[in-house]
Amino acid sequence: MAKAKKSLKGLGARYGIKIRKQYTKIHLQLKEKRTCPECGSKTFGRDAVGIWSCKKCSFKITGTAYDIKL
Repeated sequence: MAKAKKSLKGLGARYGIKIRKQYTKIHLQLKEKRTCPECGSKTFGRDAVGIWSCKKCSFKITGTAYDIKL
């Protein structure tokens, strides 16, 4: 079974297809669930650009703007 591509709604027909595809890719990558490297909880998320933290154990780490490389 082929995996369906997700598209992000909200931009309409504006800005061109290339920009909309890039925006969708970055947005989905930013919002995906991550596990905390310290406690293993699924409450690990982005606080600000490049700052990632766990809401359960307060572990903080720096990374890239949209993703974290562990």
